[in-house]
Amino acid sequence: MEVKKVGVVGAGTMGNGIAQVFAQSGFHVVLSDVTEAILDRALAAIGGSMDRMIKKEKMTAADKDAALKRIKKTTNLKDHADCDIVIEAIVEDYTTKKKMFEELDAVCKPGAILASNTSSISITRLAACTKRPQMVIGMHFMNPVPMMALVEVVRGIATSDEAYKAVEELSKKLGKTPVEVNDYPGFVSNRVLMPMINEACYALMEGVATKEAIDTVMKLGMAHPMGPLQLADLIGLDICLSIMEVMFDGFSDSKYRPCPLLRKMVAAGYLGRKTKRGFYTYE
Repeated sequence: MEVKKVGVVGAGTMGNGIAQVFAQSGFHVVLSDVTEAILDRALAAIGGSMDRMIKKEKMTAADKDAALKRIKKTTNLKDHADCDIVIEAIVEDYTTKKKMFEELDAVCKPGAILASNTSSISITRLAACTKRPQMVIGMHFMNPVPMMALVEVVRGIATSDEAYKAVEELSKKLGKTPVEVNDYPGFVSNRVLMPMINEACYALMEGVATKEAIDTVMKLGMAHPMGPLQLADLIGLDICLSIMEVMFDGFSDSKYRPCPLLRKMVAAGYLGRKTKRGFYTYE
């Protein structure tokens, strides 16, 4: 199937990044969220990201103007009715996503693919909320979306070969590298990454080393671009906790038990960069 028009539901950090890469690649995009204020912030963020690309000579001002014109903002979910694919990028919560997939299934045309940018929630469970489970798939972009090459393409138990091939080709048209992954909690990226972050939390909680020391060990010893606690702050500690809880519930294995320090920090509202305080402080 040919994809010409793309819907993105959720205009937060991931949603606006996804909208940006599609618009830059020549696709018409319908970006939706619950308020005009959120959408305006998203478009400002997209414009700022493109300005940085212009400074690096990766695009021109004319390219920016053309891409922005291809993005339509809306607070009405029905505006996704004629999209060929709709990518959900809302809060990482099964109940909220379930409701969204039910609504999208009712609104979108019969042949449309419904994709989720979820980082851990079961695609099979989301697909079961719809009357088109064969057309439901995971399309997990990495943060920051314009910079990161990977897309985990996650197949639920009912995902058709047609839907998979369409999303695989679509990812390539964005200049991304799609990797096929089966539907298990955390997929591959977070099944490997989050236990490392969680263990770093335990090392800090138990006084094994300071946060700076833990991050330095992983940066200099394992050649990671940033330490696990710095990365947790970038991702959001609430997101990290949510993913760990999904894996703990899904596997019933103690190795995925969220660190008590991580729980405590989320309860305190110390969520990382977005609240200007996590393991580190940000001004």
